[in-house]
Amino acid sequence: MRKSPTAASSVSPRLRAAFAAVAVAAVTGATLAGSPASASPTAPASPAHGSRPAADTTQFKGVNWADPRDNFADDYLQLSGLSTKDTYRQTYAKASRIIAAFRANLGANTVRLPINPYTVNGAYWKSYRGVIDAASDQGFKVIVSYWEGTGAQKDGFIDDEAAYWPMWNTVVKTYRNDKRVYFEPMNEPHGYTDAQWADIAAKWLSTYSKVPRDRVFVSGAGYNDHVTTVCADPRLKGTYLSLHHYGFWKDYATYDQWVADLKVRIGDCASRTVADEFGAPMTTGLNYNVKTPDDNFVNFIQAVTDTFRELKMGSVYWPGLRTDDIYSVQTLVGPAARPWLATTNQSGADRLAWAWGRGKPVEN
Repeated sequence: MRKSPTAASSVSPRLRAAFAAVAVAAVTGATLAGSPASASPTAPASPAHGSRPAADTTQFKGVNWADPRDNFADDYLQLSGLSTKDTYRQTYAKASRIIAAFRANLGANTVRLPINPYTVNGAYWKSYRGVIDAASDQGFKVIVSYWEGTGAQKDGFIDDEAAYWPMWNTVVKTYRNDKRVYFEPMNEPHGYTDAQWADIAAKWLSTYSKVPRDRVFVSGAGYNDHVTTVCADPRLKGTYLSLHHYGFWKDYATYDQWVADLKVRIGDCASRTVADEFGAPMTTGLNYNVKTPDDNFVNFIQAVTDTFRELKMGSVYWPGLRTDDIYSVQTLVGPAARPWLATTNQSGADRLAWAWGRGKPVEN
């Protein structure tokens, strides 16, 4: 999602202002009108059927590791705690510690990482590979996802296909044989209609036909905000589907309304779906372990983590680490050359554990 939070922001909206202002009509069964101009999350009128390659997706228990610029960049991506000046060896060493901290502090086994053509097609790729390699070497599942640029490029479309496909050629060639690495052709393809996006995803699968389909995450249409249409497309059979879901999409909703909102976006496709972005404020003192019906974000986090557990869905929190993001459930500590992480909100970490099949339910 599009958030540009600072330590002082209270809502941490990542979408354009119009997106945050749109009410999610899916709770009442209505279909939302979405377009690149309105930047509105859309939900289908009715669930759609699709293929189910596995019984569930609970094997994905993870977090996003992000560039402080929200991963939208027209240059090298620089994940929080890393430097584009670092060598491969330095990057690998730092990333190894941060990945180990994700496991130690949260029990995570998956990390989602951004890529863009500047990074992959440029000189930094040799070093950036150290992040992917460090995660894979520690047994983590790694989801690599293409992010568009910023400024005029931040429009929900692939920025430049002449750079996009060479980027994927390099990434696929490098990691096709690493079974822990998964490929997500694009993050939040909201510039395209549902049909246009399905065509692009199908083209990606055809282009990289030697990549096993169960190593591909097809983003939900729009802002990854519903998976029912990509789930229904037979050309995308056998892939995982990625869903995004955020509490700031509504000024307020009850627990039950958030459950209903989430389920309509999934339809009957839960067995293929991973929520690879969802999040809420973690540095503002909210207690997600206690029922607080008058607080929208508490309702949201409790509802979605209960639902992920109920539907046996994997989930990847946004963000595990992003500097100066009030949603970040981890923060950097220690010297820059030997980074470690601390948890910003233990109740938030507890809710992740609950979604991932551990822990205990919230208190009354």
